[in-house]
Amino acid sequence: MSDFILSVNEISKSYQTSGSEKLTVLNSVDLSIDAGDLVGLTAPSGAGKSTLLHICGLLDTCDSGTINFLGHDLQKASDLKRTLIRRREIGFVYQFHHLLPEFSALENVVLPQLINGKNPQQASDRAIELLRLVDLEDRAGHRPSQLSGGEQQRVAFCRAVANEPKLLLADEPTGNLDEKTSDTVFEALLLLVELSGMAALIATHNENLAKKMKRRIKLKNGKIFSD
Repeated sequence: MSDFILSVNEISKSYQTSGSEKLTVLNSVDLSIDAGDLVGLTAPSGAGKSTLLHICGLLDTCDSGTINFLGHDLQKASDLKRTLIRRREIGFVYQFHHLLPEFSALENVVLPQLINGKNPQQASDRAIELLRLVDLEDRAGHRPSQLSGGEQQRVAFCRAVANEPKLLLADEPTGNLDEKTSDTVFEALLLLVELSGMAALIATHNENLAKKMKRRIKLKNGKIFSD
């Protein structure tokens, strides 16, 4: 039986629009993710998938409902506790890589490990291992500006999993790449996830990529549906 990682129960989220109207983005959403789960999330543009990822990743709060992560009820947890769990246990990948331009690929993967207190040599060894897995060992000394878009995104994947998080959240991780590069980069992401044994929730508008996941869900009209 899989180990429990994340469970959100009946979470709702609304935003104030112009005037007194409210826009409900999430409406009593339930979602459970176990260790090793690879979940693809598809949704129309503006349907709230980024909001759902931000809530699951403790970057945002919901209006109602509960969030349980590794046995901790986090809906009413302090900002400090949420920050510590987010830093130690959750990895993030975005559509744009957000690599630090003044640092090399290797240094971009090393830095989050140092922030978490890892020994510099161990952090470097881990970074080289990850870059090797995605065929970027020979590009380790290059800065982001010297890398292609696909290479930059693969470095971002390595950075996201460097601290061995229990959960990886990815929001349109190949959205700014052409189709051929997108397929190559996505395979690299799946490889990193599967080798690590972590759980992953990956939002994508690309149905072909979503079909490569172990489980697929759709977000529509504020509700989650199994595909």
